[in-house]
Amino acid sequence: MEEQSLKNHAKFVPAYHFVLSLLLLLTFIGSLVNLYHSWGDPERWYSAALIVAILVALFLIFIFMRTFPLKAQDRAIRAEESLRYFILTGKRMDPRLTMQQIIGLRFASDAEFPQLAQKAAAENLSMKAIKELVKNWRPDHDRL
Repeated sequence: MEEQSLKNHAKFVPAYHFVLSLLLLLTFIGSLVNLYHSWGDPERWYSAALIVAILVALFLIFIFMRTFPLKAQDRAIRAEESLRYFILTGKRMDPRLTMQQIIGLRFASDAEFPQLAQKAAAENLSMKAIKELVKNWRPDHDRL
């Protein structure tokens, strides 16, 4: 497996991010065109409206099936990184750290993690800024 770094750590699933999203978008547009063309015909309009409603539901499912697991994973990352910080320092992690900052800190090696966490809290660093400061990248191949 290729060594993970700031440049290649983002995970894209082409079938999900490109194919499925494009398919949903095109189908939704087609359903709206169908609804428009069936406007004066009550029998066709009902079916066309149902198709639009189904596509809206599919779009919501498309969004939720990505965000719900990520939210659960974020909670797991927060727990893991809080435990790691406690093991390394014997102290609790700074409560000023946001979820996004903690997610960025997970890539820091044990040697730089405590100092980087303190710097992130003190300077309110963004997730991107934290990742850019990591010198020894600790890969996370399990992120969704």
